[in-house]
Amino acid sequence: MIFIAVKFTVRPERSEEWLDLVADFTAATRNEPGNLFFEWSRSVDVPHQFVLLEAFADDEAGSKHVNSAHFKNAMATMAGAVATTPEIVNVKVPGSGWSEMAEVRPTS
Repeated sequence: MIFIAVKFTVRPERSEEWLDLVADFTAATRNEPGNLFFEWSRSVDVPHQFVLLEAFADDEAGSKHVNSAHFKNAMATMAGAVATTPEIVNVKVPGSGWSEMAEVRPTS
């Protein structure tokens, strides 16, 4: 699978609306056949920073994603709301999604 992590530092005046701004993009991406997950989090350490974790089944799914109309529209919209150029990690990893962590289990 292709695993991608992106840090988006948003302009302070736009950070409260960020998740609404990317809502259509998020929904459209989650509906792509090759999308495995697409999840947003907000940094607890860096003000106005959001982290996106996403994964695609293979190169074909990733290519369809970045060539989609909703991707291109989102990139244009995001450009007006980010404070800095986003940082990205994009790697191929074995598997097809999340696995259970072995080191931590719920206690009774």
